[in-house]
Amino acid sequence: MISISRLQKRFNVSDGVVAAIRSLDLEIAEGELFVIVGASGSGKTTLLRCIAGLETPDAGEIRIAGKVVSSDNPPTWIPPQQRKLGMVFQSYAVWPHLTVCENIALPLAEGSQRIPRREVAQRVQEALRLVQLEEQSDRPATLLSGGQQQRVALARAIAVNSRIVLMDEPLSNLDARLREEVRGKIRELAKQLGSTVLYVTHDQIEAMAIADKIALMQAGELLQVGAPFEIYHKPTCADVAEFFGSVNWLDAQVVEAGVADSPLGKLQIESSSKVGDKVLLGFRPECLSLSDSGANCSNSFQAKIGSSTFLGDQFIYTVIVNERQLFGKNRTIPQSPDGTALCRVSPSDIMVFPSRSKNGG
Repeated sequence: MISISRLQKRFNVSDGVVAAIRSLDLEIAEGELFVIVGASGSGKTTLLRCIAGLETPDAGEIRIAGKVVSSDNPPTWIPPQQRKLGMVFQSYAVWPHLTVCENIALPLAEGSQRIPRREVAQRVQEALRLVQLEEQSDRPATLLSGGQQQRVALARAIAVNSRIVLMDEPLSNLDARLREEVRGKIRELAKQLGSTVLYVTHDQIEAMAIADKIALMQAGELLQVGAPFEIYHKPTCADVAEFFGSVNWLDAQVVEAGVADSPLGKLQIESSSKVGDKVLLGFRPECLSLSDSGANCSNSFQAKIGSSTFLGDQFIYTVIVNERQLFGKNRTIPQSPDGTALCRVSPSDIMVFPSRSKNGG
């Protein structure tokens, strides 16, 4: 549905040239809810704007539904209004002097994708029904809550029947409860309508919650593309692992096949690293299991129980092993007379990377 090859975009700034996108290749399948995620300045919004036609790439090619909309060879440029895309912006972009109904109807009646006027009311009512705003149709848009205004913007994108909808951080202005509510609605509507959605966010939790597939951008490049489960549990580098959640990091050295010597002692690992290789080991807090008793087994070690914080559904806690602090998550905290517990991490839960693959290692 969206195919990108060799895409490049540079910006001239006061102290030189910044490469926002560096020869990027990407494929987004029809009907996919695809999320581009990354920190500020990673290039994700620039990529979205290039696809929308709001930025002109310096090189490369963009195809939408098989049609070339931007290319340097041969030079091709299709303006934004002819790309037949729906767009939902971070700032809602509702017209304050219009009602909810009029906000949704305006692109249908006056825009480049306008339809016969007799069909406008029917299309608007269907869009309002899908976002559950039928009872608000005659209210001025500015009298709605932030979550409702964002749903108006979503309804407007739905109403033009775009096969592809681009969303630029659409939930960042909402509070936590509304973000959860609206992101669920976005995924539900995308699947119901069969739309292809390209969604940009800096929030990894948001990305994991709604995506069929995620691409992590850093410094204008894609670090990894994959399904949420894959990208969380099988990251290809330490930067990806750390972006998607907390990690306990350990510098180690492989001392025999499948065994690394670390600050916690010798740990069994699942890795093809060779004997003598220096590696960076990582495991997520939820992979650290705790018990106040039990026999020693592989990858187990005694630890001193440190602080803990109760979050309702779980405890976040710390343990100290050989003066190294580790973080864990669990539904309970073991009680021990001497304040110690037996810890264990499964070999399959330990991520292994070359020692220099994480900045600052």
